[in-house]
Amino acid sequence: MVIQITYSYLISCVSIGLLSILSTILLIICITRGCNWRNIKLPPGEMGLPWIGETVDFYKAQRKNRLFEEFVQPRATRYGKIFKTRLMGSPTIVVNGADANRFFLSNEFKLVISSWPTSSVQLMGKNSIMEKQGDHHRCIRGLIATALSNTGLGSLVPKICRTVELHLNKNWNESQDKLSLYRSTKVLTFTIVFECLLGVNAEPETLNTFERVLEGVFAPPISCPGSRFSRAMKARNEIAKMLVEVVREKRKEMERAGLERSNEGMLLSRLVGGMIRGEISEEEVIDNVVLLVFAAHDTTSFAIAMTFKMLAQHPECLALLLEEHAEIKKKKRVDDDNYLTLEEVKKMKYTWQVARESMRLFPPIFGSFRKAIEDIEFEGFTIPRGWKVLWTTYGTHYDEEYFKDPLSFNPGRFEEAIPPYVYLPFGGGPRVCAGYQMAKLNILIFVHYVVTRYDWSLLYPDEQIIMDPLPIPSRGMPIKVSPKLL
Repeated sequence: MVIQITYSYLISCVSIGLLSILSTILLIICITRGCNWRNIKLPPGEMGLPWIGETVDFYKAQRKNRLFEEFVQPRATRYGKIFKTRLMGSPTIVVNGADANRFFLSNEFKLVISSWPTSSVQLMGKNSIMEKQGDHHRCIRGLIATALSNTGLGSLVPKICRTVELHLNKNWNESQDKLSLYRSTKVLTFTIVFECLLGVNAEPETLNTFERVLEGVFAPPISCPGSRFSRAMKARNEIAKMLVEVVREKRKEMERAGLERSNEGMLLSRLVGGMIRGEISEEEVIDNVVLLVFAAHDTTSFAIAMTFKMLAQHPECLALLLEEHAEIKKKKRVDDDNYLTLEEVKKMKYTWQVARESMRLFPPIFGSFRKAIEDIEFEGFTIPRGWKVLWTTYGTHYDEEYFKDPLSFNPGRFEEAIPPYVYLPFGGGPRVCAGYQMAKLNILIFVHYVVTRYDWSLLYPDEQIIMDPLPIPSRGMPIKVSPKLL
C-alpha cells in the first residue's frame, strides 16, 4: 500500500472552511520563522501556495494514473532528480533513482520513519506493523516472515491450488462472453488470504465489508454521519468485532492443545502464539490481520490483471509462457494429484519474468512517504527534520539508466540480476512487503491454472488504468473465456 489520497480528499479538506486554512497558514508562518531555512541548502523546486502547495496538480495527475508522467517527471526534468514541493500541507522532498531509494529505504528507523495519513492509521489500525518502529516492528515482522518461510510456503501451495481450482470451477466453468478478470481475482486472492493464511471461511459479505473500509483509507478523517470516513469506520468496527471472536477462539484452541501449535505454518497461529507468549497484544493481532488482508489481496489482484493485459498485447510472450506450462503439466506423473508442488512453481521462470515486467510497467504501488526525524544531508542538500520524503517506483522503473527502452514490454530483461533498489514493486528496506513470496505464489499458480485450462481474450486490450484510490482497470478488465477442448 502507498499513500494515495483521492482528488475528493483535497476538495473535502478545502471545504472545511476559510478559518481552518488561515489558521494553518499562520501556524506555518510561525514555524518557518522559527526555522531559518536561509542558512541551509534546500533542493530546488516550487512550494506553491501555503498549505495547498502543489496538491491540486498532484491529485489531478494521480486520478488519471499519470502521477509520474504529469507531476514527477516534468519537475525532475526542470529541477533534477531531487526537488522540493508542498503536498497536503507538508513540505515534501521528492526523490528519484536507485541511490535515493537505497539511502532513504535502508535508513528506516534511523533517519526517516513511515508516514501515513490519519485516516489510514485509524482504519488499518494504530497497532499494525505499518505504525511500529524498531524492535517492535522487527518482532511482528518476524512472526509474519516465519509463517511465509520456505517451509511455510511449501505447505501453502496445495492449499492455494485447491482454492484456485474451486474458484475457477465455480466461476469459470462455462463459456462466458464477459467475465471481470479483476473482480474475479479480487474475490480469489481475498479467499486465499482468509482461508489459507488465517483458516477462516471467506464469506462474500466479509469481502464487501473490507472494501467499504478501503473506500475511506485516504478520505479526510471526518466522523460526521454519512461521510466516507464514517462509513469506513463503521465497517472497520464490524471487522474488528468478527476478528476478536476468531482470535479468542484460536487462542482457546491453542492453549488446550499446547503452545507448540503456534509452530504451525498458518499465519494466524503464529500471531496468536506470539500473543500467548506476551510478545504482542490482541489489538496488534487484529490490526495486523486487517492490514495484511488489504496488502495481500488488493495489490496481488492488480498484478495478476496487468500480467494478463500484457500477455494479451504480446502474443509472442504468451506463446513462450504456454510452452513453459505445457511442459510442467506434461512432466507430472499420472498418479500425482492435480495440485502443483513448490518445486514445480519454481520452474515457472519465464512466467515470473512476465509478471515482473508487468509490475515494472504497472507497479501495484506508486511509492510511499517517509518523514525525516532529524536534519538529513543528501546529494549536497539538507532535508529539514519534520519534512516529508516521497520516493517513487517509477523513478527507476521508467528510467533509461536502469532499463533500456523502459516503456517497452520485455520480460527477457529479467534474465539478468537487477541491481538493488532499482526494481521495487513491493517496496524495499526494512519495510519491504512481508508477503512478497505469497504474492508470487498466488500469481504463478493462478496463471498456470488459467492458461492450461482456458482460452481467453481481453474485450478491451487498451483499457485505461485509474486510481480509486489504488490502481485499478477502469472497466474491471472484462474477458471472454471458454474451457479448453481436451
